[in-house]
Amino acid sequence: MPVYTSDALILRTYKLGEADRIVVFLTRDRGKKRGVAKGARRARSRYAGALEPMTRAGVAYYEREQRDLVRLNYVEPQRSPLAAVGTSGGAAALGHVGYFAELIDEWAPEAHADERLFRLGAAVVDALASGVPIDRLARYFEYWILRLQGVYPAVTACPGCGGSLEAGAVMPPREHVYVCRRCGHAGSGTEISAGALAFLRAAVRVAPERMETLVLDARASRELETAHRRLLNTHLEKELKSVRVLREMGR
Repeated sequence: MPVYTSDALILRTYKLGEADRIVVFLTRDRGKKRGVAKGARRARSRYAGALEPMTRAGVAYYEREQRDLVRLNYVEPQRSPLAAVGTSGGAAALGHVGYFAELIDEWAPEAHADERLFRLGAAVVDALASGVPIDRLARYFEYWILRLQGVYPAVTACPGCGGSLEAGAVMPPREHVYVCRRCGHAGSGTEISAGALAFLRAAVRVAPERMETLVLDARASRELETAHRRLLNTHLEKELKSVRVLREMGR
């Protein structure tokens, strides 16, 4: 029974029996795995504090052919988002940690390596620890995870007339592209300001931990949040549980 070691991101856990947990984690080199952490629910478990969502860790696990579950040998935390809660938004940051983890879990295929997705998640954990404002980080993460899947609409030219989107755009009802205001009939869809589009264009070149260098005001953040949730719900064909949690927290 081969033993594998890797860097990983913990995504979520489930109860198993009276003392164990099933752990969903994304490895850097072998994709998403589901494994059993024996004794993880005991008071003095060696996994204590190591299985929180978005924790970056070194893991070792045993894997057998034709078995869906691997067996975790150890999880050694390297960086936990819980350490960032006090510096980057408190409860809002903690709520978004679950959101980021659920998005990665939904999009990461089983046992298919995607180092770009792993690097994005790891960079977001570093950005949280650096105190990056959570609204900018959330919009950045949504943009990049959709972009990595090849489903983010163009942000420079209108697909309807080919004109520039420098002055802003509209995402028409029941469509999932950004068009100019002339093609999109301003007022009939999701408005995207010039500032919101400028943020997206800059996000291509800036690492998550440098998000504080970009400008994103409250209005532009709300516009992108609305557009991104539309895109995510369409491509995932559902609304995430963590989105409902964030909505309740916002109230």
